[in-house]
This record gives sequence, structure tokens and C-alpha cells, in this order.
Amino acid sequence: MTAPAKSAHALRALTVAQFRSHAHVEIALDGRPVALFGANGAGKTNLLEAVSMLSPGRGLRRAKAEELARSPGALGWRVRADIAGADGAHALTLTGAPDGRRRVEIDGKAATQTALGAVLAMLWLTPAMDRLWTEGGEERRRFLDRAALSFFPDHAAQASAYDRAMRARNRLLRDGPMDPRWLDALEARMAAAAVAIAAARAATAARLTAAQEAFAQGAGIDGKSLFPMAQIAIVGPLEARVGASGSPEAQASDVMEDFRLRLARARRDDAAAGRALHGPHRSDLTAVYAAKGTAAHLCSTGEQKALLLSLVLANARALAAQGAAPVLLLDEVAAHLDPARRAALYDAVCALGAQAWMTGTDAGLFADLGARAQRFAVAEGPEGSTVAEVG
Repeated sequence: MTAPAKSAHALRALTVAQFRSHAHVEIALDGRPVALFGANGAGKTNLLEAVSMLSPGRGLRRAKAEELARSPGALGWRVRADIAGADGAHALTLTGAPDGRRRVEIDGKAATQTALGAVLAMLWLTPAMDRLWTEGGEERRRFLDRAALSFFPDHAAQASAYDRAMRARNRLLRDGPMDPRWLDALEARMAAAAVAIAAARAATAARLTAAQEAFAQGAGIDGKSLFPMAQIAIVGPLEARVGASGSPEAQASDVMEDFRLRLARARRDDAAAGRALHGPHRSDLTAVYAAKGTAAHLCSTGEQKALLLSLVLANARALAAQGAAPVLLLDEVAAHLDPARRAALYDAVCALGAQAWMTGTDAGLFADLGARAQRFAVAEGPEGSTVAEVG
């Protein structure tokens, strides 16, 4: 019944009020993995989503503000957690007002949502991500940027700065006036943020690769692992240049200046297209099942899931190696794995000492965890979802 010995980010207490199907939930946690089980529609994923709000961004569903409150237009929602974070204990509170505005507090003081990434590392995997390798590049960029954010807390701020400048430039190119000085300023902002984004992505890809290789060597994996190595690459000229520079975290002035000049030369083409045709917003992530030499999008559904889990676990191992394992949110992961892979996943999570929040429809899906996890039964009640710990 004791918490994992290894250093890890973890929630120690969670309170959720008026969020989705949950009118009020209070649970105490001890750092072990958390298994949530119950019927479909009981509110398991809603609870994971509430936890995900304690990280930068819009949560694991990227939901609209009006979709989060249990009583839209009447009451706001609230998520509060006591955590063990990167630099000690903190109290995090996120409040959603009826008008959609959010307020973030860290230890009782107002903060930005991007600041949450500096105190609590969090990764997640949802069923929707199973299509990562077969759909468009936007979701793969988002996956890569979530991983980058776990290593570089200011990554979200750089991405926001780039998007703001790009949108302003798009409007200027579309509606005018075509003021060269204004465009120069916006393109300089885009270039600075773009190189920072590319550097963080390149460094992240290198860390994920190194973590996979170190684990394979240490475990003696021969390429037939239940979670095989994914050979990844970023398809994007900025990431390629920064990654090859030998100093991927540095904002190389020559790369920045080259990109700024490219934007300036592309004004007419971008105006005609109605969008910026070059930049990190168009990069992509590719993966290959290394042992087979097969591109991820050509692999079987089970292999694609295994490759994705390999990357999430590599991300977690890399974070653990530099200080503390992240909180993991693994929605419906148990149901989508065969028994051998399921047991291997539980062993990997426990070896990391990570607090993984996992959902499933049946308590039996978590039998292999034994006493290594806390279990909570989630049910649908007349007053909203209920959450009860099961001994």
C-alpha cells in the first residue's frame, strides 16, 4: 500500500466539481497507478479529462469551454489537486466560469495555464490517437508538441507566439495594408518562435530515440519486444537544419534569418494561398517499425498501437531519467491490448514508478497489477457519476 519509491510526478488528492458528469468527487491518492473501471458512459474518461486540465492546453479531448460544465450556463466547474511536482509539493486549481473563461492558480496565486507545465509533467494516450499514423499531419504534430512540452515547459508559449504572429500576417496579406515594416516585424517574430519550436522538436525526437535505444540495450530486446522500437523522423526543413547543427536547443541566428527571408519572399504566394505555405506548422512526424523496416502507416492496427505505446513509454523514461516520471493518462488502454501486452504495460509503468491513470470496463482487466495499484469503481448515479475506492 506504499507509494512507488522512484521519484515521480503524482496527484496526492483530487477534487472535481460540476465537471461533465461529475457533480462532486473527492479522492485521496498515494502515488500508485490508478485503475478506474465501470460501464461505458459511467464517467471514467470524464475524470481523466478533468485531470488533463491540470496541464497546458485544452485537455485530452480538446473540448470547447461550453462542453465541460455539468450545468451549462448555470454553474462553472472546478478541478483542484495537491501534487508532487518537479520542484516539490503544490496546490493546483483550475476554474471554468460559465462564460468560458478559465482561472489557473498555483499555490493560491493566479498563473497562466502554460505555467502548469513547469510544475506537473503529464502525458496521455487516448483511443482517438490510435489513428495517429494513418490520418493527417496535424495530430502527429500535436503528439510531437505534447512530448516537447514535457521536456521544454516554454514550448507552448513559443507555439502560441508563432500562431499569433502567423495569423496576424495572414490577415495583413489578405486584407492589407501591405505595410512592409509591419510584415517585417511579424515575420521576425515568426522566425524567432519557429526556430525555438523546431529546436525543441528536434531535441525531443533525439531524446525519444535515445530512450528507446537505452531501454532495448538494457533489457536485451531483440526487436520482437511487445512494445517494439519506433524509428522516428521529423519531416520539416527547420527541424532538419536545427537538429543537424549539433546544438538543437540553440536558436541559430543563420537559420532564423534564412527563414525570415523565406517568409518575406513568399508574401505573394502566401497571399494567394490565404495561408503561410512554409514553417513548422506544416512539419510532420514519421515512424518506422525498426525491426521490420515497415512504415507505421503500413503496419497492422496492433503494431501501430504498440509503436505508439513505445513512444509514450520512451517519453516517460526520458523524463524519469532527467528527474521524475510524468503522470500518465491511458484511456481504455487495457481493452485494446492482448493479455501479454497488457501485463507488460503494467510492469513498465510500475518499473518507472509512474502514477498512471488507466480506464477499463471491467475490474478484471487490471488483475495483473495486483496490489501495485489503487482501484476505483466509477458508476452512473442519479446525481451524477460516483467514484468509490475498492480495496
